[in-house]
Amino acid sequence: MLNNLFLAQGANASGGLMVTIIYFVIIGLVFYFIAIRPQKKQQREHASLLSSLAIGDSVLTTAGFYGVVIDIMDEVVIVEFGSNKNCRIPMKKEAIVDIEKAEK
Repeated sequence: MLNNLFLAQGANASGGLMVTIIYFVIIGLVFYFIAIRPQKKQQREHASLLSSLAIGDSVLTTAGFYGVVIDIMDEVVIVEFGSNKNCRIPMKKEAIVDIEKAEK
């Protein structure tokens, strides 16, 4: 009789553990679909935006400045700001938020 009581308690404990594991899996999946997946999608879209960057395109930076791309290197872009032709600033590609293609 005492043996059966301990076996029943062990079965209940393992059942409770299984429910807890299932809850953690569900919470992990919800977190993935709410936080991680949209962020990765946004990163892919930003990477494709930067890959379409060309010389002469108008860009908007993360600081809110508008400029025109003068030169493109691997990680760095040289952008000319304003009508003053002497204001050319090198900046990282990741600092570009929006691109407006130059009309040909």
